[in-house]
Amino acid sequence: MMSENELKDGARQTLPPVERHPFTPFLPEGCRLLMLGSFPPGEKRWTMHFYYPNFTNDMWRIFGICFFQDKMRFVSQEHKTFFLDDIKSFLTRQRIGMYDTATAVRRLKNTASDKDLMVVEPTDLKAMVSGLPLLTDIVTTGQKATDTLAECFSIKESPKVGEHTTFCFEGRELRLWRMPSSSRAYPMAVEKKAEFYQKMFDSIFTP
Repeated sequence: MMSENELKDGARQTLPPVERHPFTPFLPEGCRLLMLGSFPPGEKRWTMHFYYPNFTNDMWRIFGICFFQDKMRFVSQEHKTFFLDDIKSFLTRQRIGMYDTATAVRRLKNTASDKDLMVVEPTDLKAMVSGLPLLTDIVTTGQKATDTLAECFSIKESPKVGEHTTFCFEGRELRLWRMPSSSRAYPMAVEKKAEFYQKMFDSIFTP
């Protein structure tokens, strides 16, 4: 995911239009876990107006496995979508926030792949984290999101998939978790991905 500043002026003239993030940050009161991806797919791929809206993306199946032992807990198979109200209610109860590391991009090949996204405006992650005083953990769901956050907070060594590292910000110690992408382009079965997420969720939510 390259930066627009890396291009010469001539190249900019042929670029696709700037696409701003379609969703506002979902930050429930008392947010303690913040999940960050790179940027949503194009609207034509959505089945709902919320994060991970592509029906072939497995994030909400992962949540179903981890918290309910039911892959289909948030899935409306009949309508090929997700139960959005249930998802929002669950995230609010658990105090899990959602957003992405880019606020505006150019989509070079009309996909959501990191390599095809050019960042025009990165998310002000420091301001976001500063406004979440009860936040203890951040999870990134892809390598580019992990790299972006690590650079923002001067984290010298990013965690490997399934692991975490600690860092300090404004006198607080936070944990950064690196989870496997929920995209089916990432070559791993959803049940195996859920095992990584389960370890993280257990560490955060188990007393």
